[in-house]
Amino acid sequence: MNETRDETGNETPEGTPAGGGAQPPAAASPATPPLTKLLIELGPLLVFFFANAKFGIFVATGAFMVAIALSLGASWHLEKRLPPMALVTGVVVMVFGGLTLWLEDELFIKLKPTIVNTLFGVVLLGGLARGRSFLKVVFGPVFQLTDEGWRLLTVRWMFFFFALAILNEIVWRNFTTDQWVTFKVFGIMPLTLVFTMFQMPLLQKHGIEPDPKPGDSA
Repeated sequence: MNETRDETGNETPEGTPAGGGAQPPAAASPATPPLTKLLIELGPLLVFFFANAKFGIFVATGAFMVAIALSLGASWHLEKRLPPMALVTGVVVMVFGGLTLWLEDELFIKLKPTIVNTLFGVVLLGGLARGRSFLKVVFGPVFQLTDEGWRLLTVRWMFFFFALAILNEIVWRNFTTDQWVTFKVFGIMPLTLVFTMFQMPLLQKHGIEPDPKPGDSA
């Protein structure tokens, strides 16, 4: 049997971790607490709202960009990954926020929700056209559904994203900047939460039990 030497010079059988007994597999990074995750997601919006109320849309846009960057950094630090939707949103904020400040035109930051939600809707539509659910790619590790369940959930979210894009266009074209900011912060998020809650019956109806882990007893 091949042998190796540990740090103390003692011989150990090959395949045994140096230092003695068997070592447990590396523990997965702990899940981010829900409250922390909520603060990471809502923080930039609250910064945007209060900065706009105090200093105006251009200072608020710059503060929003900084807050988004910090939010993404916090997500990476806590979870060692960046959620795809948050990453796409961050990139669009940087591009359209930068254009807003560079050209001193608030139109670009107002277009951001339209662009982001339309992009998400188009991506989901493209996946459906190819017989795929990109929601399954993103959320598959979180919960499991039947193929029909993923299809229905994807269709619903696709229409919801398009509806948010249209709603944003209606608001920024017909209301003041301050009213649009209020809608962006205190309108879109509650609508999204309510819509998500209404998907619970679908998740329950089409949910499937995860496969048992090896070694689990019946």
